[in-house]
Amino acid sequence: MRRILLATQNRGKLREIQAELADLALEFVCLAEVDPLPGAVECGPTFADNADLKALHYSGLTGLWTLADDSGLEVDALDSRPGIFSARYAGRDADDACNNAKLLAEMADVPDEKRTARFRCAMSLAAGGRIIARSQGTIEGRITFSEQGQNGFGYDPLFYVDEKGCTTAQMPPEEKNAISHRGQAVRAMKQILELLTK
Repeated sequence: MRRILLATQNRGKLREIQAELADLALEFVCLAEVDPLPGAVECGPTFADNADLKALHYSGLTGLWTLADDSGLEVDALDSRPGIFSARYAGRDADDACNNAKLLAEMADVPDEKRTARFRCAMSLAAGGRIIARSQGTIEGRITFSEQGQNGFGYDPLFYVDEKGCTTAQMPPEEKNAISHRGQAVRAMKQILELLTK
């Protein structure tokens, strides 16, 4: 059975990806299950570039097919920030609470109709020193004025989806994954994996 490395330390991301890929006849391992490795330098200008960099980095170190993603939040009123810096918006060692607090502070005077935003996810699969597949996903929403909901992670408590009438942190995990940026990207990658591993 082919082993595929999921190149993330983020437990929330890992749960979401594994849930979508669970029925594939593949063995998935995460970074915590392999020998400690130097981290990838995420210096690309886009989510897709950083997903490529991570996938190639960890595949090169382990020899395994490696699936990596880069994702984040783009807020229109902030000129698409935090963007590729979403995970470290409030500083390199910032946690979700700090990032959310900074976003709320920066958006404090922005009226509701101008609080539009989107989550983006880019996913890359590397093997043999090259990228063999890519996928992506996007979900549109708005930034709330306060945190709402306990599910999910990251900016989920601040990301309101009009069609659902709630934030992504107020949705059960299955409901969120069915519409999320990462869910879209993983389902597209799943179709590719099914073809590549027949």
